[in-house]
Amino acid sequence: MKIAIGIISMFLGLLVLLQSCTVGTASHMLGEQATADAGAVGMLVGVLYFVGGAFSFGLPVVAMVVFAVASLLALAAGASGNFSDMTVWAVVAFILAVGAFFTWRSARKAKVAANNA
Repeated sequence: MKIAIGIISMFLGLLVLLQSCTVGTASHMLGEQATADAGAVGMLVGVLYFVGGAFSFGLPVVAMVVFAVASLLALAAGASGNFSDMTVWAVVAFILAVGAFFTWRSARKAKVAANNA
């Protein structure tokens, strides 16, 4: 499961990064500062998706925290109403955080079972 979370989050990180870069650049050119700021937060969320995906292979608990931070930032950017797609990315990051939690928990249970046997 950790491989799936890593690959999915890295792909989605690229998608979020490209979308946010496009929104931020276009909004800056049109003079809409609030939407340009939300696009900048979206680029940070895209980078956090990459970081969470990289950590999901070896340290799923760190990936869980990174995805939770990405979810909170995306939720804040989406709640401003200027870049509503960020709400979708917040929900996806939360789902990835939950997946990383269950990955960490199952690895911990397997380690405890191996030590007891």
